[in-house]
Amino acid sequence: MNNKRILSLLLLIALLLVQACRSGAGDGAKPGYRSIEPETLHSMLVQKDFLLVNVHIPYEGRIPGTDTFIPYNEIDNNRNRLPADKGARIVVYCMTGPMGEIAARRLVELGYTQVLDLKGGMLAWQRQGYPLEDWAR
Repeated sequence: MNNKRILSLLLLIALLLVQACRSGAGDGAKPGYRSIEPETLHSMLVQKDFLLVNVHIPYEGRIPGTDTFIPYNEIDNNRNRLPADKGARIVVYCMTGPMGEIAARRLVELGYTQVLDLKGGMLAWQRQGYPLEDWAR
């Protein structure tokens, strides 16, 4: 019976550690980026107070309201096109998601604290019935 208690205690500790790691509690890590749904971005565009960046390569269109195009793998070479204020909100997107995630992580590494990534990219945006501009550029 003593072994069962020890095993139960160890399991509880393991579960608590897993939960703490997921929430980032106490790890002192920089704030990361957050993924947002197309509906959220659509609502945000009504009162736009952020930089909207298309990071997809090759260029295949853009979401209306996009401020700039910076390839996901050229963030460092385009710092002059990013806000000087590291607390400025930046939303990135690509076609399906992975390039946006890479760009969002890089922006966080550069010190930006309000980075959002469009989950599913332009394809998810279109699936919700929202338009793209310059599709056949």
